[in-house]
Amino acid sequence: MNRSMNRNKSKDRPIAAAFQFLSRIPVPLEVDFTPEVLRRSVKHYPLVGFAIGAVLSVVAALSAWLLPPMPAAVVTLAAWIWLTGGLHLDGWMDSADALLSYRSREKMLEIMKDSRVGAMGVIACVLLLLFKMSLLATLIGSGFVYIGAALLMATVWSRWFMTYALKVWPTAREGEGLAERFHGQTAGDITISTIVALLLSALGLTLVAWWLIPPVSWMLFLIYYLIVPCIVCFVGTLAAARISKRLGGLTGDVYGALNEGLEAVVLLAAVIIFGR
Repeated sequence: MNRSMNRNKSKDRPIAAAFQFLSRIPVPLEVDFTPEVLRRSVKHYPLVGFAIGAVLSVVAALSAWLLPPMPAAVVTLAAWIWLTGGLHLDGWMDSADALLSYRSREKMLEIMKDSRVGAMGVIACVLLLLFKMSLLATLIGSGFVYIGAALLMATVWSRWFMTYALKVWPTAREGEGLAERFHGQTAGDITISTIVALLLSALGLTLVAWWLIPPVSWMLFLIYYLIVPCIVCFVGTLAAARISKRLGGLTGDVYGALNEGLEAVVLLAAVIIFGR
């Protein structure tokens, strides 16, 4: 009995669960994906985002050294999709198919469960990727410190909002669906996730900008650091509240769609602040 309990406890690794679920970053640990472990893994999502952003920053820097901005942006975007396994893009497409169909709540939830992708999902995916690619190309052309800062902030705060959304809004399919297994966060979990996101963002911006001596440059980075969490909260809350009103809650696909959309919003904020 004790040996069995110790074996199960050894697989109770919420950080590893977060990495294995959200990314393809190799974590050679065996994890028991119970609802309890999944719930506890959510507060570590910003950490996974930071790791993804750090890898993408290196990819962007190497690509920009070898290629012009546009091809470098394509390579960076391809690496971004590979690192996440296209998990959130799938949610973006399914959500677009459902929400843009303007059907009844029940029909929209049924569309999301369908494994096939419709025309609206494909169109939404193409537009999102083109938008992200253009933003990445602009930032790569501006310099490594700017693309590095934008990638780190985008990947950290979009995943932080998922932890917040899981706490604030109910699931649309009560008692069923993958999203139901992640629910149950406490206020303490959100506090920890927020503190981690703030610290990781500060660390990331310091690492990519430590050699910038002009005070004006540091002021831009400080503005970006302060404004991104506000933008993510504002835009994310508007989108999540609107979707929740239509669906009676959120689904796993919607969480993925929110992540994709907020990544693009954070990149756009970087272009507005740093692009000139």
